[in-house]
Amino acid sequence: MTGGGLLVAGTTSDAGKSVVTAGICRWLVRQGVKVAPFKAQNMSLNSFVTREGAEIGRAQAMQAQACRIEPTALMNPVLLKPGSEQSSQVVLLGKPVGELSARGYHGGRQQRLLGTVLDCLATLRGTYDAVICEGAGSPAEINLRRTDIVNMGIARGARLPVLIVGDIDRGGVFASFFGTAALLSREDQELVAGFLVNKFRGDVSLLEPGLDMLHGLTGRRTYGVLPFRHGLGIDEEDGLRVSLRGTVRESAVSPPVGEDVLRVAVCAIPLMSNFTDVDALAAEPGVVVRFVDRPEELADADLVVIPGTRGTVRALEWLRERGLAEAIVRRAAEGRPVLGICGGFQILGEHIEDEVESRAGQVPGLGLLPVRVRFAREKTLARPTGEALGEQVEGYEIHHGVADVTGGEPFLDGCRAGRTWGTHWHGALESDGFRRAFLREVAAAADRRFVPAGDTSFAALRERQLDRLGDLIEQHADTDALWRLIESGAPPGLPFIPPGAPA
Repeated sequence: MTGGGLLVAGTTSDAGKSVVTAGICRWLVRQGVKVAPFKAQNMSLNSFVTREGAEIGRAQAMQAQACRIEPTALMNPVLLKPGSEQSSQVVLLGKPVGELSARGYHGGRQQRLLGTVLDCLATLRGTYDAVICEGAGSPAEINLRRTDIVNMGIARGARLPVLIVGDIDRGGVFASFFGTAALLSREDQELVAGFLVNKFRGDVSLLEPGLDMLHGLTGRRTYGVLPFRHGLGIDEEDGLRVSLRGTVRESAVSPPVGEDVLRVAVCAIPLMSNFTDVDALAAEPGVVVRFVDRPEELADADLVVIPGTRGTVRALEWLRERGLAEAIVRRAAEGRPVLGICGGFQILGEHIEDEVESRAGQVPGLGLLPVRVRFAREKTLARPTGEALGEQVEGYEIHHGVADVTGGEPFLDGCRAGRTWGTHWHGALESDGFRRAFLREVAAAADRRFVPAGDTSFAALRERQLDRLGDLIEQHADTDALWRLIESGAPPGLPFIPPGAPA
């Protein structure tokens, strides 16, 4: 028997599809429903490694956590990792299969993947009571509809009802709802069941006349009005407003346990990937995290982080062009803390030999760590565990660069030299004991009277955040109608909204 399903589409990118999908998943699992997330195609530099060693988008990993299940490659069969404005690495069922230009991908390769993604969705629907699917961008991208495999393409192929989410905080939500539906073909419109308003501020009664008029114009109901809440984002695909860092940026930083705060500057390098690594730092009371792109912004930082990147050599050039490289070398010479993660770790080494990613050959690094990096064609995907600073650590690895560590003190899979640390491990700072030990070292090196909180659990904070998303759906959506939609599909006889898709 095939489980129920729903596609959460949006009027635009960043309308709240990922958050709504996670919220519906958490609401369902609290009702005893066995549920899984799905996104046929994801374009993101924020990715995760599953236990079987497959790379998928971090948003789907977080949605799996909302479902209280382990993420698998089935939940995100196609992942596109941009390497430039024109091309992306294509990751299929968790493994990289090559680089393609946008024209090459949309020119035929994408459509050939439709069978694969439908098979993955069918497998999930045969295993779970419900599968909540997330679309991408807008379903009304009329220039891409012919080859679409993530919005109406997957909805038509799997006969999924579609819920369109709109961000009312941006303005123009009624026009966006109507225009999105009216640009779809008659066959696609038959699956569009209705709308969900996201990020509403104010008195809902003032919105209701507009919702009634929208129903009159489209013949489709609105399934809920979700209020605006600060810091509700999960790990996002493209933006910088992620997860717990978003909470810190949008609200007051929790008071420090000690006398001082700790300031962390993250270099906003090009093609920055897995910048969610610093969420765990931002979750600590008294830690202030900010993204920087000028050398003067490093002056008062107690810790500088160089995060991961899909373009290590390009990021290194960017640091040099902006004067940040010189500032980082100077602060390391002064014994001030620097941490490099993945691509950031490679940048801190002596040299990089790259005939794979940039094809730049041998390029000198910043020379702060005794490490030589060679890029291999095969990507390392792993879920390592280990010990550092006397604490147990878990992480995940996603990189082509192979590091030859020739000195320094061991630090996870990398090394440290003085107060400069480097590792390929993403997610290590989510290990609470290790994070506290690391921050104590940073505070001592920076001469700050900062004390890590002894009771901050990053995993518990994430769980509370997912519960808040579930609460939003439970309290502000018509959950009975939503469940009927998931179980039975789009209502029959939905009217056509002209003009429909262009021929």
